[in-house]
Amino acid sequence: MSPPAPTSSGATRELTGSYRPPLPGAQDSGPWSKDDHVELSVLLRRGSAGSREPTFASLAGTSIAHRTYLTRTRFAAIHSAREADVRQVREFGLRHGLSVGMVDPVRRNMSLHGSIASAARAFGVEVHRYDHPSATYRAPSAPIQLPVELGETVVGVFGLDNRPQLRPHFRRNADPRATGYPVPTVGAAYSFPTGLTGSDQCIGLLEFGGGYSSEDLASYFGGLGVPVPEVVSVGVDGAANAPTGDPNGPDAEVELDIEVSGALAPAARIVVYFAPNTEQGFVDAMTTAVHDNANRPSVISISWGGPENSWSATARAAFEAVTQDGALQGVTILAASGDQGASDGEATGNRTVDFPASSPYVLGCGGTRLTLAGGKIVSETVWNDLGQNEGATGGGVSEEFPKPSYQTGAVVPSAPNGFAGRGVPDVAGNADPQTGYAVFVDGAPAVIGGTSAVAPLWAALVARLSQGIGKPLGFANPAIYSAAVSSTLRDITSGDNGGYTAGPGWDPCTGLGSPQGSRLLAALKS
Repeated sequence: MSPPAPTSSGATRELTGSYRPPLPGAQDSGPWSKDDHVELSVLLRRGSAGSREPTFASLAGTSIAHRTYLTRTRFAAIHSAREADVRQVREFGLRHGLSVGMVDPVRRNMSLHGSIASAARAFGVEVHRYDHPSATYRAPSAPIQLPVELGETVVGVFGLDNRPQLRPHFRRNADPRATGYPVPTVGAAYSFPTGLTGSDQCIGLLEFGGGYSSEDLASYFGGLGVPVPEVVSVGVDGAANAPTGDPNGPDAEVELDIEVSGALAPAARIVVYFAPNTEQGFVDAMTTAVHDNANRPSVISISWGGPENSWSATARAAFEAVTQDGALQGVTILAASGDQGASDGEATGNRTVDFPASSPYVLGCGGTRLTLAGGKIVSETVWNDLGQNEGATGGGVSEEFPKPSYQTGAVVPSAPNGFAGRGVPDVAGNADPQTGYAVFVDGAPAVIGGTSAVAPLWAALVARLSQGIGKPLGFANPAIYSAAVSSTLRDITSGDNGGYTAGPGWDPCTGLGSPQGSRLLAALKS
């Protein structure tokens, strides 16, 4: 029998990292309407905290060939939230007039909902309205407060702040005469291993707006002469597949992701997770995808992000926890490194990296300019069209995450603040819209690039590699950085991203380089 939940002592403590300052240029317009309804996501600690059960750290140092991943059933038995923790948060919510909605012990996520007044009172904050040229949003005006007895139990509270958080990392070629490269042609140029189709694999795509149509997918894959892959949509926090009809909007991101990954891993199942464009939506989408026991994705691709300093520390920590959950179950997670060069679009122009690509547990995907002739690579350089105001690959050094052990052999410069941080990206692929991908969006052909295309490209490759190895690739970074494997990548040594310059070996523009798939598979298998 679980121990009884402790009663409230009345004392509180700050939830570290929960406060974010207003967006630059936002005006504080006073308290948000107290009667408005809010639904919060409360993330709980692992039930295994402090135990000797298998952990992410023990897995990260093991070669892929010798790894034993946890089954989802075994993971749930070890790491699910404790019954006492769930009961404690339920009683806390009810004491403050908040109803309890969804409770998912495996995701360690539960929802509390009620009025803004009740939520603000429960978490010891005022919730204000902020007017910004890009959006009107609500947010706490101070850090969230928790009862001291919940201090170790609750690791994140999301939903009081609903500012738009992520942007898609695609770039459309505006030239109506552009034709672009067929996606299979790019895969062949990168020597994707033949005879492998991603069979028995599932690719998860995280999307925060827009949607796709079955008609578009039928037109695109029909044009390639390949069957339409199985595509399933999953709604998170009330979001759904909702095409806007604007080919320059988020539909372009969604359909680009499906078409690139589906063209290169046609036998893989593709699951698209739609969530609101907020920190809450992002965290809930990640926990949903990683712990999706129905679809069981073996690889998750994220083509959205934002400067790492635009995220709350609790959101970054929550993401770290769920990526480790994924690693324990053999899930590979990839993310685009951004399309605005070394500054990642920061108004100050200072160098910074994009999150979640800067997470140490993610395979960050940078961008190149790929020139082909007769299907063969003629040249490949760093993607940088900043002079034409058409973007450049993101990349640099994190100011939040220390340099991971797998980058010990890489020459990573100090971050702008002098921090010895994690270098971004890890790998690269074609991203320049001038050498972009021929896809189909909102009823018409389009040519699209951006690092948004590189993440699903690598996701499809990971699906093929996992099929070829006979087991999930899982947390790939330590293997990718090993000398035997990194030597199989195409080193990009020419170009810059407006803040860093490419050179031999790892660099903060294109990481270790672009894929040579068959060689990569052979190295991983051996």
